[in-house]
Amino acid sequence: MALTGRLGLLALLGALVVGLLFPSVTGVLAVVAVLLVLVAVDVALAGSVRALQFSRRGTTSVRLGERASVTLLVANPGRRRVRGLLRDAWPPSARADDRHRVSVPPGERQACTTQLRPTRRGDRSAALVTVRALGPLGLAARQGSHQVPWTVRVLPPFHSRKHLPSRLARLQQLDGRNAVLIRGQGTEFDSLREYVIGDDVRSIDWRATARASEVMVRTWRPERDRQVVLVLDTGRVSAGRVGDAPRLDAAMDAALLLAALASRAGDRVDLVAYDRQVRASVPNSKTLLPSLVNALAPIEPSLVETDARGMVAEVLRRTRRRALVVLLTGLEPAALEEGLFPVLGSLTARHEVLLASVADPRVAEMARARGDAEAVYDAAAAARTLADRESAVARLTRRGVGVVDAVPEELPPALADRYLALKAAGRL
Repeated sequence: MALTGRLGLLALLGALVVGLLFPSVTGVLAVVAVLLVLVAVDVALAGSVRALQFSRRGTTSVRLGERASVTLLVANPGRRRVRGLLRDAWPPSARADDRHRVSVPPGERQACTTQLRPTRRGDRSAALVTVRALGPLGLAARQGSHQVPWTVRVLPPFHSRKHLPSRLARLQQLDGRNAVLIRGQGTEFDSLREYVIGDDVRSIDWRATARASEVMVRTWRPERDRQVVLVLDTGRVSAGRVGDAPRLDAAMDAALLLAALASRAGDRVDLVAYDRQVRASVPNSKTLLPSLVNALAPIEPSLVETDARGMVAEVLRRTRRRALVVLLTGLEPAALEEGLFPVLGSLTARHEVLLASVADPRVAEMARARGDAEAVYDAAAAARTLADRESAVARLTRRGVGVVDAVPEELPPALADRYLALKAAGRL
């Protein structure tokens, strides 16, 4: 119960005035008694909060940066109107417009729609629904809270999907649909066509030429049904923030673009998120992209050192035939030296390995900075960091690992381009 409303304030002011005009103890006690009676009557006549019945409907998943609507239905089975305020509480990161005015007659119901604008990935669950029902005089109110469960899953935004049409166009060229000749160990025979100047003479089909009046050549296309394994490092290195988001979010964006492209190319795509254990596992399926965004949504970086030996063992256990293994991890020399380098040989011996890392554009800016002494020291530290990354890239390259090191906005298209280059070279 709570005193509230304009009438309640006026009543209190009136009691003070009466107390000043009639300062006797009896007069004051009489005023207080009248007020208490009015408050008790007001509370008794207020609608029942405990009897209210609630249900929900609306959005269950939304991409980060988009709006979601969740409707709360308030049913009043009592005999008195419930009039007052309702708060549909959500976590702060849900950015909910959660306050509503309600007036529900007996036997009827009212819909209250809460708009959510989430600022973080993951599951956002509704908290308590609190209703404050005013009495007819507005002197007091009944208040109660109810648990009305509902969860909205905030999915990765997948900003890099804007790069997909251009990469699919290049994929069509590689697929032989625009008469592009490629040849390599990862190619298969597509069709015959007439020889034109510039064609590789090794592709001439002499038997077909003998049957035709023109020289005929074979065209080739990348083999389909290759396996691509995306390995997302969710350990300590993925927790570092680049701009307003952790490195893990940029790595997820790159993984989603590559998965969409590879699946359209006819390859099998699997994803494993790992730090010291498997955090998520998505096998190849017809609904690959929805499965990926749904599995990646609740994953947050773990502040632990990734078990590289366990991660490599997990990849080898899942992948029997030769595949493209894409490691989305960091290029920090210390982490590589103690983690990945000792076990990298067992991975490169059986698979084509590609490492994709998120670079911080702020480091490059600091390396170019000049001016006062502090800026010079910052530039020296940034230059040392860049030199260490270049050294790590050189070591990985010597071990047969391709490296894509780019800032968050450029990493997804750069990784997709490297995949297409491997396709064109017949290395998949």
